[in-house]
Amino acid sequence: MRHRLLLVVVAVALGAAACSKSTGSGGSSSPTGTPTSRPSSTAQLTLVSPTNGEVIHGTSISVKVKLMGATIVPATSANVVPDQGHLHVYLDNQLAAMNFQLDGAIPNVSAGVHILRVEFVATDHAPFDPRVIVQVTFQVQP
Repeated sequence: MRHRLLLVVVAVALGAAACSKSTGSGGSSSPTGTPTSRPSSTAQLTLVSPTNGEVIHGTSISVKVKLMGATIVPATSANVVPDQGHLHVYLDNQLAAMNFQLDGAIPNVSAGVHILRVEFVATDHAPFDPRVIVQVTFQVQP
């Protein structure tokens, strides 16, 4: 009976430890379950095109960004440094691309008003703190 009680206590403790690893805030946890903060970045990001309020004719959206104070690197790594990372491109809160370039295109965009968000993220694909992110609203007309 005593062994069974010990097994139950160990199972509950392991379950609690597994649940404490999820911080819910996008941060990571140390081996003890204590949340750790994300590093900040030296990057400055500007959306060159499309511009806020722009009306685009056609279904392909040309995306161009300017990045200063950091570089885009093609390799994913857990070794996070403030001046290296990737670009994540979101169209209407849906991931459209994980770019390693400063320009690209999003094809087959439907007519209407859209929100484009580009974020410079760390080499582990998680955001910096504070986030390095730019956003514009634009309209597509056929």
